[in-house]
Amino acid sequence: MASNASTQAGSKRWTYFHSALQLAVQRSAHKWTYEDFAECFSLWCDEQPENAATIFNLISSRLETSITQENCEELFKKYNVKENLDNLHAVVSTARTRRQTGYDGSDIWREDLPPRAAVRARTVPMLEKERDRLRAELAQLTEENNKLHHQMQLNVRAKDDADADATKLLDTLDKALARWNQLPLDDIQSWALQTAESAGSKA
Repeated sequence: MASNASTQAGSKRWTYFHSALQLAVQRSAHKWTYEDFAECFSLWCDEQPENAATIFNLISSRLETSITQENCEELFKKYNVKENLDNLHAVVSTARTRRQTGYDGSDIWREDLPPRAAVRARTVPMLEKERDRLRAELAQLTEENNKLHHQMQLNVRAKDDADADATKLLDTLDKALARWNQLPLDDIQSWALQTAESAGSKA
């Protein structure tokens, strides 16, 4: 597994873990054998066996590289795997050394420190920090939600006002049309015709 993490020297625990992971990735990438590949593309493999073998090897290499560089390295960085494994190895090695030397006392850095208290001392601040982060995120989301709600109310009011104006305009048009329909159109046309003829005769 040619990766950034593999180029860094680490503890034996990290080396064993990395080697085991490398072997697992290689086996997964090459689990699909050339025989399986040939069954899927039998005609092409029979006609161009050299090209088919080359493509199969490229696919297997690309799959291994993708798993290693794009997935494993991202997880290594995200969870700080190497440093955590190195720390674990250091703790285990120290405990093994103490056991071999017959050590049965309390930790020298803090006398009579119960394990639960030590765990709480490490985990409680992390949980409180995460709690504060979630509270801040919730407050931000609540503020954004209130702004969106206010903007939505303004939009609803503007729509209602526009609907009301449109309704008034349509009512006015309906009244004008009703009055127009009530006019004596025949008399108006007759009057207009007479006016036109009178104007023509005077000319």
